[in-house]
Formats: sequence, C-alpha cells, structure tokens
Amino acid sequence: MTAGAFLRPRSGTGFAERLARSAATTDGVGFPTSDVPEWLEARRRAARVRHIPFAELDGWSFEPGTGDLRHRSGRFFSVEGLHVVRPTEEWQQPIINQPEIGILGILVKEFDGILHFLMQAKMEPGNPNLVQLSPTVQATRSNYMKAHGGAAVKYLEYFRDPDRDRVLTDVLQSEHGAWFYHKRNRNMIVEVDEDVPVDDDFRWFTLGQLGELLRQDNLVNMDARTVLASAPMTHTEQRALSSDTDLLSWFTGERARQDVHTRRMPLNQVDEWHRDDKTIHRADARFFRVVAVAVEGADREVKGWTQPLFEPVGTGIVGFAYRTFDGVPHFLVHARVEGGFLDTAELGPTVQYVPANYEHLPSTHRPPFLDLMLDAPPDRIRYSAVHSEEGGRFLNAVSRHLIVETDESTTPTEPPAGFQWITQGQLNWLAGHSRYLNVQARTLLAILNTRAADIDYPAV
Repeated sequence: MTAGAFLRPRSGTGFAERLARSAATTDGVGFPTSDVPEWLEARRRAARVRHIPFAELDGWSFEPGTGDLRHRSGRFFSVEGLHVVRPTEEWQQPIINQPEIGILGILVKEFDGILHFLMQAKMEPGNPNLVQLSPTVQATRSNYMKAHGGAAVKYLEYFRDPDRDRVLTDVLQSEHGAWFYHKRNRNMIVEVDEDVPVDDDFRWFTLGQLGELLRQDNLVNMDARTVLASAPMTHTEQRALSSDTDLLSWFTGERARQDVHTRRMPLNQVDEWHRDDKTIHRADARFFRVVAVAVEGADREVKGWTQPLFEPVGTGIVGFAYRTFDGVPHFLVHARVEGGFLDTAELGPTVQYVPANYEHLPSTHRPPFLDLMLDAPPDRIRYSAVHSEEGGRFLNAVSRHLIVETDESTTPTEPPAGFQWITQGQLNWLAGHSRYLNVQARTLLAILNTRAADIDYPAV
C-alpha cells in the first residue's frame, strides 16, 4: 500500500452547497412549519414549574463554611462566587460552575435531495413557554451518564462515537460568560444515510423551515441556535473590509491587551449580594437573582425534580448593526470581556445588554450603540424576534434579537476601539473554531445562516 492511500481531502466536499439548498427550501418532508406551535403546545400542557424556597430543594443545599449551593451527588452544577478584577472595574457575583462538557448534536439526512435536521420538542423549566425546538441530543455528561437515575438519552449513540466521515461539524463552544465559569459544550452535526426511527417528540426540518421558525418568538432554543451557527455555510464573497489575517491579528491584539483576573470564591462572601429564603439577589435589584423551582409533569428523562436557576431582571437587547460595503454585507462585532470566559474575550454582537441595568445612567455613560438599537426606526430593522437563553439553567432569560441597518453617521466605517466590521463568511469561519464567537453572536449567525433576516444575502 502506498503512502497516498492514507491521504484524504483536507475539507469535506459539497456540504456547504447542500446546506445552502436546505436553507432555500421552506417545505419539508411532511411536517408543515405552521403546525409547529401547536405541536409544541401539546407537549407543554402537562408540565408545571413553580417557585419554591431553597429549603424545599431536593438534594441541593448550601455547603457549610462556603455557602456554595451544591447537589449531594457532587454532579450537575454548583452555584459559587466569582471575583473579577480589571484595571477600570472590579466586581463579585454568583456564578454557575459546571466543569463537565455536554453534547449538543443535530442529525441530518437527505430527503428528496434536501438536507433535513432532526429536531426535538424539549421541555426546559426556564423557558418562558417551557417547550421549544432543541437539537437531536442536548445532554450534559451527568444526563447521559444517568446521574439522575432516569431514562437513556435518545440518539446519543450517533454522537458518542461517530463515524468521522459522517461528522460535518464538531467544535467546543462557550456558553454565557456572564453566568457560567469556563463552561463549554461540544457542538456537532452528524449526517446519516440509514433509516432513523423517529420518536413522537422529534421531527425533520429543512434549514429554511428553521429560518421561518426563527422569525417567531421563543420557538427555537439556544442550544439549537448555537449548533446551527456552527454549520459550515458557503459564501461567495471574495473581499471584506479586513482580510482574515488582519481580523485574527486585530482580535488577538484585543485579547492580549485585556488585563482580567478572576478567582472563584465562597458564595457567602460575595460582596453586595444577599440571601433570603427564596432568592440570592442584589439590594439594588440589578443584573439577576438566583431562585429555586420545582418541575412537575415533564416529558423528560426524569418526570419531576427541583433545581436552582438564574433569573435576569429584565428583557435584554442583542443586536448586530448591519451595513453593506461595496455590495458585501458586514456586521459590527464587539470584542467582549465576560468574567466566566476561558479566554479574556470573545466576539459578541454590537449590542448585548439588559437596558434596565443602565436606566440610572446618563446617556453619555450608557453602553455604545444601545440607544441605536432601542430607537431603530421600523424601516431599518431587518430582523426582530424574542429568544430565550438556555432553559436548563436560566429562568425567563429573554432578549429581543435585532439586526438593524445603519449608516456612516451612526456606525462609521472606522468603528470605535473594540469593535470591528466583519462579513457573514468570516463569522461562519470563526464559528468553526472554539471560543471566537460568544453564544449571543452565534444566535445571530444562526439567524443569518437560516435566511431568517431580511438582508441582501450574497448569491450562492
């Protein structure tokens, strides 16, 4: 056997073009997009989530000495304290520590020559409407190792030991750096040829159908959005305001110049946070609070349980400013520092804030471009929908997601320090690697990839 027999192409062939065809197809193999809200509603009717005092948590308790909130099994996650120090600011806060790496995986299969994605109707206690479309598999290590003593995770075998020739994307991505400490998940898309028995809680959808669903509030969950953002889409753009090398050099410089020091600390020593029977909160009621809930009637591996959740104080704004330069769409990203990131910074949207946290500040001290998003005229809004964050850890954590067309007067070609214009192709390129795009930017990229936004998509 010659040495050449061991060689294979450095990249897959044809998948990006097949994805583009799927994104352009809004009719699937048998389940109409218009039936999805009713299908999800039928699966949420039996479920109930209610607030409870911390004392009613089953298996959870505040650890003597540190006050950290932990499960007696030592699995799942814990709520601890985090101390963050930067040259211009310093703060302490509760943080979720969940060191295990979960699997977020979507199976894809061709029907009638069009790629379809196997999506699950999954109940999560923190979702505002409880049941949303999730990936085929959405499981922490504790889930699939049955630390909860429940049923097996369906379709897990396709992702635990996949055929490498069938893996279309496989990348570790961060979760919310403001609420998680160094949390990562394995984002995967795996193609199958064989027949896959489809459980009642699963359906096949084209990428175009998912784009139509992303135009509606709270139907496609965060875990599905981050996997869709990792799909290797194709783009015909040959030019950009910054070359790929310049872009990486700029972002490496942004990361290198950040002086960020973090350390975990006992939860009961976190400054300015207070605990009562039902919440851990700030006296000024800003940012978020930690609460406890009981879940009943869930159609999950376990039918009922109790757990803590993080609950933000208000609706967020997550948005890209969008401009076309010489016919090429560009989006304004922000090199964003968050205390829980494994690296100092990741690229986030132009705006990623909860306005209620800044209402007390004069306009000159409000975050850059926030008012531009809040005051955008309707004829400039190319996308607008409300989506929630991960419902297994966050309660009613919703943000309005926007893509707003801007101009030189509001978002100059030479943006402020920490901001950069990049193309959709560059976003997709970065999303194929770990810890470049934060989870909020990946949601907006999923919206672009599924053609849910009203922008001038380059021809494929």
